[in-house]
Amino acid sequence: MITDKDITNDYLNGLNASMKGYAGYISDANNQALRQTLVNLRNGDEARQKKVYDYALQKGHYQPPQVASQQEIQQVKSELTSDQ
Repeated sequence: MITDKDITNDYLNGLNASMKGYAGYISDANNQALRQTLVNLRNGDEARQKKVYDYALQKGHYQPPQVASQQEIQQVKSELTSDQ
């Protein structure tokens, strides 16, 4: 039997895959109108993903990972900016 949790997780996985796809298409788009259309579609998926994520969190269908400490955040920032 398909549960609410199964449907929610499936929808989230689909939205996440869609957003990854848009990232590639946007970076390759040479036509500005096409690029903007793809950006708008991606933004819509991001908004839907946030709503479904919040729903999953509220219903207990998703347990987020432990919150990163300030030290861990700073370390990642340093690593990402040291290459620039």
